[in-house]
Amino acid sequence: MLFHGAKSEITGEIDIYRGRSNNDFGQGFYTGESYEQAISFVSGFEHSSVYYIRFNDTSLKCKRYKVDQEWMMTIAYYRGALDEYKEHPTIKMLAEQSRDCDYIIAPIADNRMFQIINSFINGEITDEQCKHCLAATNLGMQYIFISEKAVSQAKLIERCYISDNEREYYKNIRLEDAKLGDNKVKLARRQYRGKGLYIDEILV
Repeated sequence: MLFHGAKSEITGEIDIYRGRSNNDFGQGFYTGESYEQAISFVSGFEHSSVYYIRFNDTSLKCKRYKVDQEWMMTIAYYRGALDEYKEHPTIKMLAEQSRDCDYIIAPIADNRMFQIINSFINGEITDEQCKHCLAATNLGMQYIFISEKAVSQAKLIERCYISDNEREYYKNIRLEDAKLGDNKVKLARRQYRGKGLYIDEILV
């Protein structure tokens, strides 16, 4: 069972082509393992809801990521932060590998985490500092369907409307989590200062 936080209603079948191309892993249909996490991402929208999705992964090809350099740089590529390196063989390879599957399982990166990745791309911190900062702000795992075959094996089961009280509750939780994560990030930046490689040392 997976969950999708929606700002509005999903009409018809799941569509992998309606999502933005500058999401974490490009265009696709994004879901997560946690109902609470799905709510928190759409808690700021008045008509938001959470969909329950039953997913059967039989005979599907999966690409898995963990919090490492490959994950950071792939997200940076899709979010448009690596345009000056997009012709580099390493970046081309990462892009190709990210689409050679039916669905992706990867750590979630929200906008706050992307700011950390951006610090790495801009040469402000090393890959080791970036990795440990991101690990300190764990948001759970996301499942991204990127092929027609994957969405054909994903079924919308139920739509749950979010009450005003619920929305407010999860907005506050997210704010508290953000404060805690920020403190962990500061600690990780100090602890791993001088360790690892800068972006221009990796993409030489």
